[in-house]
Amino acid sequence: MKGVPTRAVLFDLDGTLIDSAPDLGAAADQMRTTRGLASYPLERYRPMAGAGARGMLGVAFGITPDAPEFDALREEFFVTYERCMFNTQAFDGVPPLIEALVARGLRWGVVTNKSKRFTEPLTQAMPLFASAGAVVSGDTTPHAKPHPEPLHEAARRLGIPSEHCIYVGDDERDIIAGRAAGMRTVAAAYGYMGAQADATRWEADALITSPGELLKLLDSA
Repeated sequence: MKGVPTRAVLFDLDGTLIDSAPDLGAAADQMRTTRGLASYPLERYRPMAGAGARGMLGVAFGITPDAPEFDALREEFFVTYERCMFNTQAFDGVPPLIEALVARGLRWGVVTNKSKRFTEPLTQAMPLFASAGAVVSGDTTPHAKPHPEPLHEAARRLGIPSEHCIYVGDDERDIIAGRAAGMRTVAAAYGYMGAQADATRWEADALITSPGELLKLLDSA
């Protein structure tokens, strides 16, 4: 992680800062049970939580976005998720990590592909995000990750050049976006990578298996 001084840390949201898999899975599973289908355990949904509605509906109903009924099911999923998303909690180790970043005088923020329909009420409801200097959703800019523009937008909101930021995420598109934005990148291997993911192939600058390991990386920079 050697290079230009780090002045800010940007994070993906789901699977990196917050464990939303229980609520996402519960919404999809509720759709199953209301149709008379058997309930699935959370472990079945968790690996696909990073894919949002597409992943949850794929698990629950075995459909893909090109299915004719997908759009209607996706909106039903969104409405169902809105009713249960406030049970979401931060991953263990995230609150002390954020406290440590703030204590060091580092700015921080969020760049997620989650729609602001969900991102804004969720982050506003969680005290964790009170010190965030930027929250950029998937529809804040005309582009979503892996395009670098959302990351540049977050850096602009923080008033810090992109090259002085680190981006942390649990999906390959996070690393692609971070590299394209000129940021150093960290793969969060504790997130929702899925069974087929191999983060060592993403060409991130570093990989962490718990939130607290990020502080060790910063100390060694």
